[in-house]
Amino acid sequence: MSLDERAPAMARRVSPPVPARRQTPGPTPAVVVIAPLALTIALGLWGIRRQNTMWGDESVTYQLAHRDLSQIWHTAQHIDLVHALYYAVMHEIFGLFGAGLLTLRLPSVLAMSVAASGVGLLGLRLAGPRAGLLAGLVFPLLPQVQKYAQEGRSYAMVCALVTWATYALVAGVPHRTRWRWAVYGATMLLACLLHEFAVLALAAHGITLAVSRVPRPVLKAWSAAAAGVVAGLSPLAVLSAGQSEPVSWIGGPVRLPYFLVGAVVGVACALTPLRRRGPVGLSALAVPILVLPGLLLLIASLVKPLFVDRYVLYGDIGVALLLGAWMDYFHRRRTARTVWISWAAAVAALAALVQPSLWLRTPQSRSNDATAIGAAVREQGRPGDGLLYLYGQQRILTGADPEDTRSLTDLALAQDPIASNTLAGVELPARDIAARMLEFDRIVVVRAAGAHSPTNPQEEEAKTSTLRRHFREYRTLHVNGARVTVYVRDHDRSPKAGPRSNSPGTSGWVR
Repeated sequence: MSLDERAPAMARRVSPPVPARRQTPGPTPAVVVIAPLALTIALGLWGIRRQNTMWGDESVTYQLAHRDLSQIWHTAQHIDLVHALYYAVMHEIFGLFGAGLLTLRLPSVLAMSVAASGVGLLGLRLAGPRAGLLAGLVFPLLPQVQKYAQEGRSYAMVCALVTWATYALVAGVPHRTRWRWAVYGATMLLACLLHEFAVLALAAHGITLAVSRVPRPVLKAWSAAAAGVVAGLSPLAVLSAGQSEPVSWIGGPVRLPYFLVGAVVGVACALTPLRRRGPVGLSALAVPILVLPGLLLLIASLVKPLFVDRYVLYGDIGVALLLGAWMDYFHRRRTARTVWISWAAAVAALAALVQPSLWLRTPQSRSNDATAIGAAVREQGRPGDGLLYLYGQQRILTGADPEDTRSLTDLALAQDPIASNTLAGVELPARDIAARMLEFDRIVVVRAAGAHSPTNPQEEEAKTSTLRRHFREYRTLHVNGARVTVYVRDHDRSPKAGPRSNSPGTSGWVR
């Protein structure tokens, strides 16, 4: 058989080449940035008013941001120095856009949205576009992220700054240009000035570079930037160390289970062979920032209780990155079993998040409700009644709306908060408080749940002993985080007040 005759037979025996499986194109960088941003804004705006309520810490922000900058500075010399920069920022925002619940909380929504975009870009740079998109979408779904995206406090801003400082760190490793490290240092310093526990992220970044075995010049550049951050933070840290009262309420780790669950989930994800792009691995970055800041606070709490989950909120950056990369890993395997498992896990996770997401948008999701406490005082008080805060710091809870207490006489107050450059004013000596109490037939008493007076126990004892000896409880309203009680003198068995004798309504009251 000739060669020409054999050719068709040979062609029939050779199987055609199998076409290579086409790779599904990943999301574009624009999608990685915009999708998490949009989702975070949508979740942040959902129920942002929280039924028009405000909790105690937000009430502090609201009150201090209404003072002028010099008053904020003078107040910070006595208390809450760690939040002084945040109060100054909110003062300017109130000046531009007016004061109100939306103005109080929208900066946190926007800050957390910026953080979500940063998480997406971190995931893109460390593990690819799909991992970045998934991480950016997971981040705003985390319960603590949803919670603090809707609070008028500094934690969302700190989280955003730490996120973008972390991105500057990752971007600076291969390029080694000075301006990148200057941006990193400046962003970290600003985060620390908003809340000094952000410095713990600096330690996590150092561990990341150490385990990644980056070149010596990179370590030197990071060390110089870190030294600048520590130097810039030192005056604030030294001065605020003498202001222990704002953290005196911490008796032990606050919401520790959330931190532990996040750490366990994140480390479990890190055990899978996650994709790595560039000199810094995703696990090497995410695990330290997730675990180390909280661990350091727990160790410090052996000496003085300091652990509160929101102080290390930026640890959720690590959780989101690890979960996003873990889901990307299962997507790349793309067997029928892994696809089914990944979809089932995603549906179960979303279903589990529905109830917490709904609850976080209710007043009961916070430890107290300053709006309800103020309303209860207004409802119960009559013009000319006395007003008594069992613990002086509780005055903060009714300070957001002066109309709630305008018709009452604050029996213990010697100097108001603004004049004294304090959060809750200066109280009279114990003997004077007891004497003033005896001048009134009706006193409205505010007791906040779990509050105590570590600095002035004599005043608290004078208040309680005078009430016990000369007054009787007429009725009590329990509101979220406090009790508002009316006391009347024993010699006057009727509840009428001096200038007004109408009997109050009893709706909602416990006798």
